[in-house]
Amino acid sequence: MSTSELAWFKSSYSSSGDGDCVEVALDWRKSSHSSSGSGDCVEVALTPATIRIRDSKTPEEPHLTLSPEAWGVFVSFAADGRG
Repeated sequence: MSTSELAWFKSSYSSSGDGDCVEVALDWRKSSHSSSGSGDCVEVALTPATIRIRDSKTPEEPHLTLSPEAWGVFVSFAADGRG
């Protein structure tokens, strides 16, 4: 899947059995800090409540989900050169 494709999944607010469901799309974007040619890429998908992070080489594998507050701490830590 390209980094600009939307990844659809069933919302946790949807009913479980009668077919009434809401699907939500994540817009995965490649990090600007990922390498350009080797395939070593980190992708992020931003939503109002969560920031999701995955390895682009294995997009079907589980991904990390952070709160906006935790993401801010991580970005500050990485920007300080300590990460």
